[in-house]
Amino acid sequence: MKTFLLSLGLGILSGSIDSQSVFAKIEKNRNSNASSLFHELNATKDTLLLKSNTEISHVYSINSKYKRELDVYLSETDLKIPLTNLSKGKHVVVVDQTPKKSFL
Repeated sequence: MKTFLLSLGLGILSGSIDSQSVFAKIEKNRNSNASSLFHELNATKDTLLLKSNTEISHVYSINSKYKRELDVYLSETDLKIPLTNLSKGKHVVVVDQTPKKSFL
């Protein structure tokens, strides 16, 4: 009985730890127009890394309720966006590059 309770407790504990390990995942854009934009998550998967050889002029995200949560105008080629500021759920991130627009 003791071993059953111990294994049950370890199973529940490992399941709760495993379910909290993934913060975010990314579905990469395979469009050839977005090939000049590097988009990846950092090692802890809580920040979106954007890098481009052309200037990134505007970044915005649209959540699953079709509302904008992120809307930034800038002139950068290297950008880090913390995902902790976004609500839970799916988001589409749109990146305006000079002179084109890329959807992630």
